[in-house]
Amino acid sequence: MTSATTRPAARLARLLDDFSLEMTGKDTEELPAARPLLPAGTRINVTFLGNEDLPLRRTAARAVRDSGFTPVPHVSARRLASAGALTAFLAALRDDGTQSEIFTVGGDPAEPHGPYPDALSLIDSGLLEAFGVRHVGIAGYPEGHPGIPATTLATALATKVGALRDRGLSGEIITQFGFDVDPVLDWIARLRQSGVDVPVRVGVPGPAGVRRLLRFAARMGVGTGASIARKYGLSLTNLMSTAGPDRFLQTLATDYHPEVHGDVRLHFYTFGGLRATSEWIHDFRKDT
Repeated sequence: MTSATTRPAARLARLLDDFSLEMTGKDTEELPAARPLLPAGTRINVTFLGNEDLPLRRTAARAVRDSGFTPVPHVSARRLASAGALTAFLAALRDDGTQSEIFTVGGDPAEPHGPYPDALSLIDSGLLEAFGVRHVGIAGYPEGHPGIPATTLATALATKVGALRDRGLSGEIITQFGFDVDPVLDWIARLRQSGVDVPVRVGVPGPAGVRRLLRFAARMGVGTGASIARKYGLSLTNLMSTAGPDRFLQTLATDYHPEVHGDVRLHFYTFGGLRATSEWIHDFRKDT
């Protein structure tokens, strides 16, 4: 017999209990609309894009904080031109009181702009804790990375988790988004078997146009075959339609088992906008 705490509905409620979202520095105008839709303290990650500067990122993190949410600024290692650039960014976050949680990632540039080739080099710099960072997110790739071998990814992930622990920093993994639950849960199960026990936030695309979702998926190497698209609810014949993650989340809740997969939460990528994703989450949670 299935107990109440192990039923899919209960697991779905658990997954939705502590979700996070992502926004760019240009999404600050949508925060007032999101405020009544999201629980106070919700973590909102603020991206570190190449077309954004320090004042824009700083303003966005402050706006998240002032809206009653928890800002999680990104730091893109390869975009930093110098150690001084990292110091200036962290010092600005500390001055604003938005430095407690950050997300570290290698970033898109093929060649580093400065001395930091990857997220591990940021962690090993010692600057994070020196400027008051206490919790660090790192990236996970259940379906692999277009430019990095799977064995390299696995080793790097375990090394970063160990480096955070050695420095007294708590951490979590945020995965790349995907449309198929199976490779995500298989990847998490292997992660747990290897001894990595930090929380995992499963990346989920918020509601967005199918064309946009497929464009991001192609860029990130995310599978979008016909069978995967059908399972997720993507229409490959009507690219002007919109798709939400309801089927993905229902399947995740059915197949996710805490005793195997450990601490699993959700992270929403707001490809269709912060407001639209917040509205979708609010309505979905209300109906769950």
